[in-house]
Amino acid sequence: MAITTQQLIQWKQQGRSIVALTAWDYAIAQLLDAAGVDLILVGDSMAVVLGYQTTLPITLDETIYHAKAVRRGVKRAFLLVDLPFLSYQESIQQAIHSAGRVLKETGAQGVKLEGGYPEMVETVARLVKAGIPVMGHVGLTPQSVHQLGLRQQGKTQEASERILSEAIALEQAGAFGMLLEHIPADLAMQITQKLTIPTIGIGAGPHCDGQVLVTSDILGLAEKSPPFAKVYTNLRETITKAVQDYALEVRERKFP
Repeated sequence: MAITTQQLIQWKQQGRSIVALTAWDYAIAQLLDAAGVDLILVGDSMAVVLGYQTTLPITLDETIYHAKAVRRGVKRAFLLVDLPFLSYQESIQQAIHSAGRVLKETGAQGVKLEGGYPEMVETVARLVKAGIPVMGHVGLTPQSVHQLGLRQQGKTQEASERILSEAIALEQAGAFGMLLEHIPADLAMQITQKLTIPTIGIGAGPHCDGQVLVTSDILGLAEKSPPFAKVYTNLRETITKAVQDYALEVRERKFP
């Protein structure tokens, strides 16, 4: 049985931590699902896997293409898809159309969008009213990289209060969960305690209801990982060595 929004909310109430990772293709998705990951995010972070410098160039069509491949590899995990930059900010109608396409064409169970300012709260409310499950995203919002950079958010009292109020407003608008990115651990704990929906942290300390990282970071595939990520193995080194060994054997006519 596939995991549902109701289960994720119930797990928060039970104190069960939620395990989340990103995926960008069938092979990775299948491995994550078989390993027992609870939530798989087709994030716009796949921009890095596709060779972009930021998340901004990813299009809705690219996102849908990769999400369809991920869906084919997922049987149990909750499948969540990021709405890419400028696929939902222009108007509520644009957001409904983009999110509707994602659910219809990929089989995903929900979408995630960035920001908690009043216009985005209204957008979330309308999406939920249309039957589209939405996860909010506050703190560092990478689609605003040219305004915010990639530095930690919520370090001042004013910024902390703003992020907390945004999270509360998004829950009231109907969001089923909240991603907290690169904020102080004490702020993440405060948000987690205030909300009745689960919080998923990335660089937000240990007090969230779950954690997510970019899979290429934990596997050591990325050229450079953020400071809050943990590298669990170095596949970049392993793959390079395997390819070099293969190339050497072919050139020396030792293979096949």
